[in-house]
Order: sequence, then structure tokens, then C-alpha cells
Amino acid sequence: MRASSSLPSSGTPPRAGVSAGRPGPTAPRPGIRARQGRPPSGRTVSGVCHGTLGELYQGPLRPDAEPEIAVVSFPVDRHSWVYFTPRAAAGPPPHAPPLGEKSAAAARLFLDRYGLALPPGDWHAHSELPVGVGMASSTADIVATLRCLFRVFSLPYDTDVVVGILADIERADSVFLDEFALYLSGRHRVVRRLGPGLGFHTVYVTEPGTVDTAAVTPLLLDHYRRRGEEYRRCLTDLVKGFGSGDPAAVARAATVSAALSQEVLPKATFGSLQAHRERFGADGVFVAHTGCLAGYLFASRPRAGVKSELSAFFRSLGHQCTFARGGYG
Repeated sequence: MRASSSLPSSGTPPRAGVSAGRPGPTAPRPGIRARQGRPPSGRTVSGVCHGTLGELYQGPLRPDAEPEIAVVSFPVDRHSWVYFTPRAAAGPPPHAPPLGEKSAAAARLFLDRYGLALPPGDWHAHSELPVGVGMASSTADIVATLRCLFRVFSLPYDTDVVVGILADIERADSVFLDEFALYLSGRHRVVRRLGPGLGFHTVYVTEPGTVDTAAVTPLLLDHYRRRGEEYRRCLTDLVKGFGSGDPAAVARAATVSAALSQEVLPKATFGSLQAHRERFGADGVFVAHTGCLAGYLFASRPRAGVKSELSAFFRSLGHQCTFARGGYG
């Protein structure tokens, strides 16, 4: 359980300005406050958002002198939940820790955007996503919070509002979508939607340590300049794989992207994963490019015997592995 709290029901602070070049939340439509509803006291409302297993691609959008970091996040069937339960009496419950700092900021921005006041009630949160390893835990927390608020006020889910609030808070993954996308994480812009048609079975491990994304960004950009042509071919192959619905082609491109990432942010297990990929019949290797995850992609579900062999293999590398479904298909 992540947290439980009550946000103030009024007096939300002024909204911070949207950074230059980033999208801002759309203004509420006229009359939307008059139409917004309130849940009956005691009825719990929830917002849910999936996380990621790093990326199938992270690199330049195109091989320019000033490259932009583009990602194709790899969604995983692991989630963040946020709950709100209205109640009649005002005031926080005893000993209630607040929502996470970023989720609380997102809630304040949402209320300010729509000119709303939160009714008395209690927040609760839970997550399956470890923090700081490349599973988009903080972004998923924010999106789950916003989805919960849309339901609290009976408002239609507005992706533009979500993106604008994310832009005020952090560089983000595209977990607010229910499909793959080529996404500029710094500019918060969807370049190309790639559809929900592909899915993978995965096995992965979490290596020790964390990555300071801001600190390594200059190194990444320099690397992208040097390897721009290789990244261009990789991204072209990845997009073609999505276009043709070919999971094996997508897995091959993801492996190339992971291998290129090794030159800047190496994963200790990557070499062993590459060397034994064919032995296990895996279609590819994926990583959290600026995180601590590495694992195999399978277009078809591995048999129980293969799972046992994989578990023993990862244990020989000093890790407990995890099996999870990735993608949407």
C-alpha cells in the first residue's frame, strides 16, 4: 500500500506555467462545472494505470545534429491504483500519510484546471511498480490519480489535460495511452500511434542500482549523434514491424536498440542474455534503457519446462526472474 490521505477541499494553489514548447491542458468547456457530478458519499472511485518494462526503443527521433529523445514504451500488465472515497465529515483521517508528492501536485493542477474543489474524502493508493528501475512508476501514479479524479467529477477522460499536467511535472512515458506509440518524452508529444495489436510474453530481472536520467541525458544525446544512422535503421525496422503486425520483427529491432544502449548505460546481464537467446527460443532482448531491467521477449508463451530452465539460468546470474505479459495483443 503506497499511501492514504485527504487533499484540501478548497484553496488550491495557482497553476504553474507550462514550459515553453510543451503542451498545456485544454481549457474546460463552457458549462462543464454545472454538468459535473459527485459520487454518493461512501462510494469508492478508482483510477488505474499500467506501468512499463522499459522501452522497445529509446533513441533519436531522427539522426539530426540536435537529436530529440524518442521512446516506444513497453507496457506491462502491472499497475498503479488510486482510490478516492467521499465521506460526509470534513478533515483528514488519523495518521494518514499524503499521496506521493507528484500525484498530489497532479491533483492540485487538475482541480485548478477545471476550477473545482475536492469534496471531503479519503485517498488510498497501491502499486505493483517498483520505484526507480524503469517501470514508469511515478508517471503511472500520476495518471492513475488523474483518472480517478475524472471519475470523481464524472468528467470525460481528456488525454490533452493529462499530457499537459504531466508536462508540468516530469518527463514521462506514454502510459496514458492504451496502445503503443512513438513518443517524445521531453516534449510530451505523440509522434505516431503504433496500435494495440502486439503482445509479448516476457521474463526479466531487475539489476541493482538506479539511474539519474537527467545526469546521463548529455551522454545519451552525444551517443545518438555518433550512432544516428544505426538508430534510424532500428526505428524504421521497428515501425515496419508494428505496421505489419510482426512481433518477431519488433523483437529484433528492440534487441538492436538494447544493444546500442549498452554503449552508454550497460546492463550487466545483457551479454549473457544475448549469448543464450537462441537456446531458450526467445525472439529478442529488451531493457529499460535508463533503468535497471533486462529480459527476453517471446512472441509465444514459453512452456513450463522452458520457464524452469529460464529461472535456473537467471539464478545462475544471481537474480530472481519474473514472468509477465507485455504489450496489448
